[in-house]
Amino acid sequence: MAAAATAGEIREEAICSICLGYLTEPVTIACGHNFCGACLTQYSEEKGTGTPLTCPQCRARFQKGEFKSNTQLNSIVQKIKHLGLKPGKGQQDYLCERHEERLKLFCEDDGETICLVCEKSRDHKAHTVVPTEEAAQEYKVKLQGALGPLRKELEEALALTSKEKEKTTEWQGKVKNKREMIAGEFNKLHTLLREEEQLLLQSLEDEERETLKRLQKNVTKLSQQSSSLQQLITEIEEKCQQPVVELLKDVKSTLSRSENVKLQEPEAVSTDLKNKYKISLDMREALKRFGVDVTLDPDTAHPYLVLSGDRKRVRHGDRRQDLPNKPERFDYCACVLGAEGFTGGRRYWEVGVGDKAGWELGICRESVSRKGKVTLTPEDGYWAMWLRDGGYKALTSCPTPLPVSVRPGRVGIFLDYEAGKVSFYNVTDGSHLFTFTDTFSGTLRPYFYPGLNAGGRNAAPLIICPVPAPAGGNLGP
Repeated sequence: MAAAATAGEIREEAICSICLGYLTEPVTIACGHNFCGACLTQYSEEKGTGTPLTCPQCRARFQKGEFKSNTQLNSIVQKIKHLGLKPGKGQQDYLCERHEERLKLFCEDDGETICLVCEKSRDHKAHTVVPTEEAAQEYKVKLQGALGPLRKELEEALALTSKEKEKTTEWQGKVKNKREMIAGEFNKLHTLLREEEQLLLQSLEDEERETLKRLQKNVTKLSQQSSSLQQLITEIEEKCQQPVVELLKDVKSTLSRSENVKLQEPEAVSTDLKNKYKISLDMREALKRFGVDVTLDPDTAHPYLVLSGDRKRVRHGDRRQDLPNKPERFDYCACVLGAEGFTGGRRYWEVGVGDKAGWELGICRESVSRKGKVTLTPEDGYWAMWLRDGGYKALTSCPTPLPVSVRPGRVGIFLDYEAGKVSFYNVTDGSHLFTFTDTFSGTLRPYFYPGLNAGGRNAAPLIICPVPAPAGGNLGP
């Protein structure tokens, strides 16, 4: 039995797993498995040029040019053939368990090998029976035919697995970015709330001090009046106890003083706290105290732009205006800058975009070139976002699409100069849109581009909206 097992194992090493026959001109690939040279060549050609090659046995990848002839294995295969060992499971005689005869036949009906005695028995008498060698060859062809579709299914499964892994990586990246954005926004809100807390507490302390001072002043005055009244009362009481001559002495003066006494009412001091201590977790409410009055700079406006008299609105006109070509005026991009320049601190303003089909908003360095084409990237001194072709994007080096569930009718822009951040908010639903992080230097100015008129389809203006003061009044940054 040991000798038969060894022979079977040797024979298995000499079989090609593609054609299931003895190896012919065997070749070896990188993983160490061997195949017929012709079988592996045909297998590689069926894959095509664009599909990675994988070992038919272990699925390890290999290159087409990695085939190596295995002359030693070829010699061993030839010797196995000379020994008369046929490719198949083992070489020992398999015997029928019932009749102890060799299993030379295959019953097609029952799908099992049988002996000659079984064929004559009642169980198999009416069945289709063929020699085992003939059945094995027939089923080998069928099995080889089944390998192609299975390998194709395996390739599709591997491709889908790779695609799902890529989607997993992409999704995890999105989650990571969103997690960082949420953490950043809440850190910003926490900072603003801590500052708001200190301002409110300071304001409350000032109000307490001022009110207590006025109330104490009233108490002092009333105490002084009470003391004077008490002295006069005591004097009159003593007067009444004096002898007649003493009583009448200066009596008219005493009565006159008593008749002229008039209590002075204290100054009216309200003890109701001022209505400026509202606490809100709304980011916009926290940003309102940094509100700045932004206006448009007509000297920078492209000749096609029309500005309102109060310099709060800008739209793209129907014709080019005859304006002096000043160095600060944009001559190619139909945009305009805010008149205010920022060299530090925190500033917040809002722009109404309504139902416009296209626009750009943000900030830029004052030093940007006003002539020729404009490239809206941080590297070129612009930190902006736009609406174009129905999509919102942050204009990073490679534009970043912004998922917007509610169309913004008004956009809030918050500049934190020292922190190097420019944030955009959808005022309509209070959501955060995007935050640029950079290092600022020099003067920064608001940037506006109302978009082309587009035959009247985008004629509405961009409107710089007043930022309402915080609920408790503007406490100042």
